[in-house]
Amino acid sequence: MRLQKLHTGLPLCLLGLMLAGCCKNSQTTSCDNASNNNTSAGSSDGSGNSVRFNQPSGIAVDAGGNLFVSDTGNNTIRKITAAGVATTIAGSAGNTGSTDGNAQNALFNQPGGIAVDNAGNLYVADTQNNTIRKVTAAGAVSTLAGSPGQSGQADGSAGNARFNQPWGVVLDAAGNLYVADTGNDTVRKISPAGVVTTLAGTAGNVGSQDGSGSSASFNLPQGIAIDSAANLYVADTGNNTIRKLTQAGVVSTLAGTAGNSGSSDGSGPRASFNQPNGIVVDSSGNVRITDSANQLLRSASASGVVSTLAGNVGNAGGADGSGNKASFTQPKGIASDSANNMYVADTGNNLLRKVTPGGQVTTLLSGGNGSSCLCLFNF
Repeated sequence: MRLQKLHTGLPLCLLGLMLAGCCKNSQTTSCDNASNNNTSAGSSDGSGNSVRFNQPSGIAVDAGGNLFVSDTGNNTIRKITAAGVATTIAGSAGNTGSTDGNAQNALFNQPGGIAVDNAGNLYVADTQNNTIRKVTAAGAVSTLAGSPGQSGQADGSAGNARFNQPWGVVLDAAGNLYVADTGNDTVRKISPAGVVTTLAGTAGNVGSQDGSGSSASFNLPQGIAIDSAANLYVADTGNNTIRKLTQAGVVSTLAGTAGNSGSSDGSGPRASFNQPNGIVVDSSGNVRITDSANQLLRSASASGVVSTLAGNVGNAGGADGSGNKASFTQPKGIASDSANNMYVADTGNNLLRKVTPGGQVTTLLSGGNGSSCLCLFNF
């Protein structure tokens, strides 16, 4: 079934991929050690329980242990230091637009995926503006590719290129940026010089076909990740599959079966997903996936063997704990650090979560009653 795309002006349904409409702005959830995790939406900077987010979706981590978050509902880009201090580095909460400029003078429109390079520059899929933006370490925002408000499918340089609700972004070691161009059902590549090409898929051709280049097809691809050999992995959300894409443009299906939603673990087509969204490859080659509509965090080996790391299938919540004792609500973006800890944008809870390689889930920046639910970064 083709999933509905998000139209400008709709409330924040995050590309229309939620099972039951838009994300909730507030709800009461629990924590194993303290039952007062505050999931209310907001835009406050600071530390601990004073910090608020509004449907965070994209997340990235740098070598120093700093997290960067696309705070989609606030139209801002946030930074959380390794010491647990949150600041707004670009955009203005509650203000939508496409203006380039410094820090809060710049504006975004429902930013999605985010990536960080070794120099501290950020690359953001500004989804509803149909553009890719760059944010320097000093907070200067510019438009790298695409034209605000102009959706399309054109390749070309910088502002001559066109996108259609791009979502996931990832960088390779050479500085090339890869984009899951969700509305076009394609994977795009942006060179360091700003030249945009289509690596796989054909705009307007929805499907699940494996193959090379334009002969392959996708269905609302969202998350995108890269491994040490520069192979790309795509959360093909509308197909409920995980796809692999080589640098030669050859697309194959790593896990899941197109058109078959579910939560089964297993190998290759025997595994099933329900609207997989975020994806990251850790330093051990494990592919980690936020299985958004299943409320799960999943893992796939390089050979496509899928297991469930954390969450309770079909049960939304905000509980911390190990494995299926933990719960999420529409988790989306995911990042991995050098110790292979994972950081999840728990979008429906307005929270950021940390998950160890063993599946222990804790909540960041939510002190509750001041107990051990305040879990900062350990690298």
